[in-house]
Amino acid sequence: MKQTIIKNFSLMVIAISFILFVYMLVGVVGIVQKRQIGTNDGIYTNRVTNSQEIKAKAFELTKECSSEFCEVQRLLDYVTHIPYKTNRFQAHTPQRTIQLNFGDCDDKSNLLISMLYALDKEAYFVLVPKHIFVMVPVKSKILEDTKGLWVNGKKYFILESTAKGSMIGFPLHYKLKQINVIVDPFTNKKVKIDTIEYKL
Repeated sequence: MKQTIIKNFSLMVIAISFILFVYMLVGVVGIVQKRQIGTNDGIYTNRVTNSQEIKAKAFELTKECSSEFCEVQRLLDYVTHIPYKTNRFQAHTPQRTIQLNFGDCDDKSNLLISMLYALDKEAYFVLVPKHIFVMVPVKSKILEDTKGLWVNGKKYFILESTAKGSMIGFPLHYKLKQINVIVDPFTNKKVKIDTIEYKL
């Protein structure tokens, strides 16, 4: 009788352990799926964050700004001055990119878009062959004669995180058909593109 109780108890413990393992595995897969998106080049892993550390950095960098143009340009200046260095294994978190003081286009774009998000700026990842950049809508007279990406009738300006000292409205160096996907960074969903043009 005692052995039967022990055996049943052991089976119950094994069953509970198995259920917990499956539950945790499903959770991990869900997190990975929320961070990964398929492109023509393979899988892109999104590393954006809304951490307090990144929010504090964004506010510190823009505290003297009185316009949206200034805020976006200050964040871009900060990121472009982080040295470019290829990260061959896995995209770093924005916090790690700051700590290491280097990053590739993935690392630097994740940092830039996380800081933009901290300031409630609309921004998207644009994935092209072997590269990623950021686009934002910015209302400013300074940009009236600057070309932008018109997506579904709305004008966005390119932010190139890997070009040191670059300005809002960096020129598009790709053909429109090379734009694999545009990604909403915090939902990690592809933006449906009905129309796309590059013009004033």
